[in-house]
Amino acid sequence: MPEPTKKDETETENAPPPPEQKTPQEGGTEKGKVWSIGDGAPEETEKRDDSQRSTLFIEKPQSGSVSVGGNITFIAKVEAKDLLRKPNVKWFKGKWMDLASKAGKHLQLKESFERHTKIHTFEMHIIQAKENYAGNYRCEVSYKDKFDSCSFDLEVTESSQAAPSIDIRSAFKRSGDGQDDAGELDFSGLLKRREVKQQEEEPEVDVWELLKNANPSEYEKIAFQYGITDLRGMLKRLKRMRREVKKSAAFAKGLDPAYQVDKGGKVRFMVELADPTVELKWYKNGQEIRPSAKYIFEHKGNQRILFINNCTMTDDARYYVTAGDEKCSTELFVRDPPILVTKGLEDTNTYVGERVELSCEVSEDDANVKWFKNGVELTNEPKSRYRIKVEGKKHTLIIEEAAKNDSATYSVMTTGGQSEAKLSVDLRPLKISLALEDQTVRLGQEIHLKCEISENVEGKWYKNGQLVEASDRVKLYHKGRIHRFIIASAAVDDEGEYMFVPDAYNINIPCKVHVVDPPKLHLDGLGEDNTVTVVAGSKLRLEIPITGEPTPKVMWSRGDKWLTDSGRIRAETYPDSSCLVIDAAEREDSGPFRITLKNEAGEDTALINIKVVDVPDPPQAPNVTEVGEDWCVMTWEPPANDGGSPILGYFIERKKKQSSRWMRLNFELCKETTFEPKKMIEGVAYEVRVFAVNAIGISKPSMPSKSFVPLAVTSPPTLLAVDGVTDTSVTMKWRPPDHIGAAGLDGYVVEYCFEGTDEWIVANPELTDKTKFTINGLPTGSKILVRVKAVNAAGESEPRYHPQPILVKEVVEPPKIRLPRHLKQTYTRRVGETVNLVIPFQGRPRAKVSWQKNGSPIDKNQINIRNTENDTIIFIRKAERSHSGEYDMKVEVENLEDKATIDIQIVDRPGPPEIVTIEDVWGENVNLSWKPPKDDGNAAITGYTIQKADKKSMEWFTVMEHYHRTSATINELVIGNEYYFRIFAENMCGLSEDATMTKESALIAKDGKVYKYPVYDDFDFSERPLFTQPLINTYAVAGYNATLNCSVRGNPKPKITWLKNKVIIMNDPRYRMFSNQGVCTLEIRKPSPYDGGTYTCRAVNELGEAEVDCKLEVKVTQ
Repeated sequence: MPEPTKKDETETENAPPPPEQKTPQEGGTEKGKVWSIGDGAPEETEKRDDSQRSTLFIEKPQSGSVSVGGNITFIAKVEAKDLLRKPNVKWFKGKWMDLASKAGKHLQLKESFERHTKIHTFEMHIIQAKENYAGNYRCEVSYKDKFDSCSFDLEVTESSQAAPSIDIRSAFKRSGDGQDDAGELDFSGLLKRREVKQQEEEPEVDVWELLKNANPSEYEKIAFQYGITDLRGMLKRLKRMRREVKKSAAFAKGLDPAYQVDKGGKVRFMVELADPTVELKWYKNGQEIRPSAKYIFEHKGNQRILFINNCTMTDDARYYVTAGDEKCSTELFVRDPPILVTKGLEDTNTYVGERVELSCEVSEDDANVKWFKNGVELTNEPKSRYRIKVEGKKHTLIIEEAAKNDSATYSVMTTGGQSEAKLSVDLRPLKISLALEDQTVRLGQEIHLKCEISENVEGKWYKNGQLVEASDRVKLYHKGRIHRFIIASAAVDDEGEYMFVPDAYNINIPCKVHVVDPPKLHLDGLGEDNTVTVVAGSKLRLEIPITGEPTPKVMWSRGDKWLTDSGRIRAETYPDSSCLVIDAAEREDSGPFRITLKNEAGEDTALINIKVVDVPDPPQAPNVTEVGEDWCVMTWEPPANDGGSPILGYFIERKKKQSSRWMRLNFELCKETTFEPKKMIEGVAYEVRVFAVNAIGISKPSMPSKSFVPLAVTSPPTLLAVDGVTDTSVTMKWRPPDHIGAAGLDGYVVEYCFEGTDEWIVANPELTDKTKFTINGLPTGSKILVRVKAVNAAGESEPRYHPQPILVKEVVEPPKIRLPRHLKQTYTRRVGETVNLVIPFQGRPRAKVSWQKNGSPIDKNQINIRNTENDTIIFIRKAERSHSGEYDMKVEVENLEDKATIDIQIVDRPGPPEIVTIEDVWGENVNLSWKPPKDDGNAAITGYTIQKADKKSMEWFTVMEHYHRTSATINELVIGNEYYFRIFAENMCGLSEDATMTKESALIAKDGKVYKYPVYDDFDFSERPLFTQPLINTYAVAGYNATLNCSVRGNPKPKITWLKNKVIIMNDPRYRMFSNQGVCTLEIRKPSPYDGGTYTCRAVNELGEAEVDCKLEVKVTQ
C-alpha cells in the first residue's frame, strides 16, 4: 500500500512552515512532516509514488502531538472537480487496523462537501487521547482506478503517572459497539513503558481454550504469544474437534477434546470403560501405540490410562482409543518453551544523519522476535528504512541515517519477554557558510539562488512569506549542505523577496529578486500549435492575457489586412488582455491570425490558428460480410470529411426491411469500423445504417445497407444407425434434425473414413434428400467411421457421428419370422374386402421367401406377393371365398429356414334355410320347423330371424330375432287372421339375402260369435324436430378423444347436421358423427387447441328445424 513520499536529496517539496503559520488541528500542535514507520528511503518512495498512485489529495493530514486527555483533529481534502461521485476514504492505524470499526467515544470520523468549491473534507477526531494512541496513522482515498495515500504521526505527551499493568490477552480484545471503550486503540498500549524483566509467574493458560473462544482475527497474535508454530494445522484440528461428540455406550468417560503439554513434559490420557472386559487399543495418527519406555499403559478398575513421557514436537498429533467398534479421540498440543529476553535494549542519544543500532539478546538462536516503534510493528521489508539483523541470539535494529522523526520509544517482544528503550535524535548547531545574494533578472532568463549551511538538513523556500513548492517551473535542489532555487525562465510574478528556512532551525536566509518585463503574450490556455477550435455557427470570443511595462500596443492581422474594433471579425483591447471576436463562425474563417505586442522593452508576436469545426459527413452505406442465425457482421468506411474534428466513434441502427422504425444497437460509441448486430429474428430481412460521431455531434445517417436475412445451419441429424452391411457396402439410416430453422433443409452429406485415418471421404457428391443411404465400393474386412451432415442455405450443420467403427463384412443372420399376434389365429375378412398382410422377418444375407396355399403354389394372378429385405406382403384387392385356406410361408437363408402358417377365412352372408313347414296350429299358436341352409357363408350360423305376414296386407313383421333352434312356436296371433311365415338365416356377416317362406298359410280359427272390429282413424305421428337433451359446454384434454352428445325427436326422421363456429363439418377425418335411436354423437379425434370453439347440432325435417349448441375448450397439459 502506498506510503507518504519524500523527495531526494537534490529536490524537495516539504519544508517547515514559517513561524507565523498556524496549524489546522484543534486541540494540538502540528509538527514538521516526519517519516512514518516502515517508509523506504526517499529515492525509493518517490519512485513508488509515481508508479503506483495518482494524486487526489489537495490537502493531506499533517503529523501532530497532543497531551494525554486532549483532543486533536486530522483533516484531508479531495477536489471533486473531475469525480462523478464521492471518493472512498479509509483511516488506518499502523498497517492493518481499520479505524472505521473503532469509531465511538474516543474516535469520530466525519465528512462534508462544499458545493461551491467542489471539495470533499474528511476529518478524524481523537477525543481524550491516551498514551497508547501514539503511533503512525494512514489515510487512503480511492476513486475507480485512481488511488492516493498519506501517512502521518501522532505523538501523545506522556503523563507522570505510572502505566498500569497489562494482561497480554486484554491487548487483543475488540472494542464493543456503542460501549464506553468503543474506539480505543489498545493493541499498541501493550508495548508502552515495559521493563526488561522476567515475566511474573502467571497461572497456566490453555491455548486451546483461548483459541476456541477467540475471534479469528486474533489467531496469529495468540500463536506468537504462546509459541504456536503450526497455526494452520492447529486450526484444522480445532474445526474437527468442534464437531458434536455422540454419546458412547462403550466409554463411561471419554477423552477430553484436547490436551496441552510443554516440550519435554509428560501427559496423561485416561478413559473409563463401561465394560472392563472390552479390549482397548490406543492409536496415534492412525498407527497403533505399543507399550515402551515412552508409552506406558496403566489399568485401574474401569480406568485405562496412557502416559507419554518426554514429549517432543513429533508427539503433537491426533490420538484416539478404540473399544470394540467405538472410538474416542483427542488432540495433543506440544508447546515450545517461551523465548526470554536475556539482554534488553538501552536508551540512545544521537544526531540527525548518524547510524543507529539498537541491540538485544534472547535465550534461543534464530528466535521469532518482533520490533515496535511507539507500539507499531516494524517489518524487515526491502524498501523499509529500518533493517533488522539477526546473529544467533543477538537481534539488532539498524537505522542508516537517523532523522528527527526517528525519535521514539522502540520495543522488542518475544513469546516470553519484552524490552524497550528511547531513541533521541537531535540537531547539530547550524552556521551559514554562503548567504543568498540579491538579483536583477530579465524576463525569461534564469533565476538561480544558492546558499550553503554547515549541516545536511532539509529546508523550505518562501516568496513574500508564502511557501514555494517544487513544480515544473520551480526546481528545488538539495545536495549535502548546499540548497539551490532555480527558475529556468523568469516571469513578472517571480519578482519579490525570497527566503530559505532550514528545517528545525530558527534561522532564515533572505534575498530580493527584481524581474524586468518586456511585452509578453500568455498563450498557456491555448491548444497545441496555438490552435483554437470553434463550432460552425457559434460565436468565438478569444481572450489573450498580455503583460508588459509600460502597457504594450496590441495589433491583430489576418494575412495582409489589419483587424479593426468593428465588424463581424473584430479585435477588442483591454489593459491586461486582448480579445479576438468572430460572430457566427463560418468554415471560411479557419486560418492563422497574428497578434503583435510592442512597448519600450521589446516586442512579442504570435500566430493563432482558428479552426472552425462541424459534424462529420455521413459514412458510405455499410456492407454485411457475414450472416448467422440471429447475427451478422457489418463493415463500413470512415466518412470522407470528419468535419474538422477526429471521428470519436459510430452509432449503428437496424430495422426490418418492411418497417420504417429504426432501432439503435449501441449506446456506447463503436471505435472500430466493424460491428456485429445480434438478437435478430431468423428468416426476416433487415437493413443497417451508420452514424459518424465527432466532438461536435452526430452526422446524418448513411444510406441503408443491402437487405440481408439471418439464417442458421440446422442442428445435427439424429438417430444415426446401421441399416445393413454387405461385403462391399454399408447402409446407414437416420432421422431429420430436431431444429431446421427458417433456411429449411436442402439435403444430407454422408462422409466416411477408414479407421486409423483422418481423411473423410464424401460418399454422395450430390445431396440426398432421403434419410437412408448406401455406401458402396468398400473393401471387405475394413472398418469405417461414418458421419452425416445436414445442409441448407446457411451451410453444413455439425456432423452426427456413428459411435463405433463399422466392419464391412456380411454377417449370416438365421431366418426368423416375426408373425404379428393377430395372424397367429384365424384371419377373417368379408367377401369384397381388401386383404393386406405385412409379415416382418429377419435373416441375412439375401433371405429367400416362398408361399404356398393348402400345399400348392399360389396363383399370382389372384394373389399379389411382394418381398423386401425385411418383410413380405400378401395382398388381395377383393377377397373371395375361394381365397380362404392355409397359407404357408417359408424364409430360407443358405441352409437355414423358418416357417409359419396363416389361416385366412373369407366369409359371406349365408343362404336361406331349407323347407319351412307349419307343423301344427292351435288356438292363437302356430308351430314351425325348418332345416339349416345348405350354404353357411363359410361361417357358423349364429341364429335365425322369423317374420309373419297377414294374408290380406302381406306386410311382414319380425316375430323373433337371433333365434338358435330349427323349430319355434309363434304365439299371440290374431283370431280370424290367416298368416304366412318366412325365415332368414344369420351369421357373423348378417342376415341371408333371401328368406324361405311357408308354402301354406295358417288360419287362426274363430270360436263362437264373430267379432266385429271397431273402426279407428289413423293417428298422425308427424312432428317437427325437438331436442329433448341439449348439448352441454365441455372441456377436453389435448390428444385425447372428446365426444359431444344430445338427443332429438321428430317425424319424419330429421336429418342431422353438425357445425363448428357456424361452418358445416363435412368430409373431415378428424370428426365422426353417429345417430342412433334419436341420440346424436359427434366424436372429435385427438383434439388440439385449434379445435376449440362453438359446436352446433342442427335437426331438419319437412315440418321445420331445431338447433342446439355448446362451447368446447381444449386444454394443453403442461
